Parts: sequence; C-alpha cells; structure tokens
Amino acid sequence: MTPQPGDPAPDFTLPDTHGTPVHLADVLAETGAPVLLVFFPFAFSGICTGELCELRDNIDEFDTAGVRLIAVSTDPVFALKAWQQAEGYGFDLLSDFWPHGDVARAYGVLDEDHGHALRGTFLIDAGGVVRWAVVNPRGQRRDLDAYRTALAEI
Repeated sequence: MTPQPGDPAPDFTLPDTHGTPVHLADVLAETGAPVLLVFFPFAFSGICTGELCELRDNIDEFDTAGVRLIAVSTDPVFALKAWQQAEGYGFDLLSDFWPHGDVARAYGVLDEDHGHALRGTFLIDAGGVVRWAVVNPRGQRRDLDAYRTALAEI
C-alpha cells in the first residue's frame, strides 16, 4: 500500500554510493527538515537521467525550501556511484538492491514483476509524516512544477 498524505512514512536504512548506511529517521532528526524521497527505476536510463538531471539543475529550489533530496533505486551501490559521478549529482542516491526492493515495497512502488521501483515521490515532513505523494505510471516522467507546488505547501 502506498503511503498517502497524513500517513507515517515507512522508516528505512539503505546504503549510499559509498556504502554508508543512511537511516531516514536519523536524517529527519539531525536536520529537522523535510525529505523529498524520489524512487526511480534504473540508473543510466533515459527518463531517469532526464528527471534526476532536472532535479540536479534545480537543486537550489529544494535547498531554499529547506528540503533534503534523496533518490532511491533497486540498482546496486556500484552502479549508482558510477552514475552519480558521471552526472554530478550532489544529492544522495541510495541502493535498495538487497534485500531487493524492500524499501520500494514498503512505499508501495516496487514493480514486483520487473524487480524495479516505479517513479514514486514522497515529501516527508521533519516529523516523519508523508505530506505529498505521487506515483507515475511506467514510462511517464515527473513534472518539476508538481515538485514546486508541493514545496510551496510546506
């Protein structure tokens, strides 16, 4: 089941591109700021690269709103690290590779038949509550203006 606005966000710990564990509850507690959790299907794929490059190029809007951006896929750490270096992403990329897709499943965005995350996005407030959620169908990219609208509401 996909968490909806008002629901508690499922907590998790996943490795970043250096293998360092990132625990959602710790991030929220340490920063006292909201997190935009962006699930994506595959590193190095066309739509995903376009979406994350658009976020990279507009990261100042998220920083100004005090929102930390975290992107998650079921790709292994090493693929995410290579992609992060190739594209210059300055935000966290987390690997939900093993146990495969457990966090995507907890957020209701794991495509069980194909073994990858769908394009689900969750704005989580500092208290760990989902404030905005959207899941795009397969092959449909997310709209930057939708992010801007969500940011304006916090």
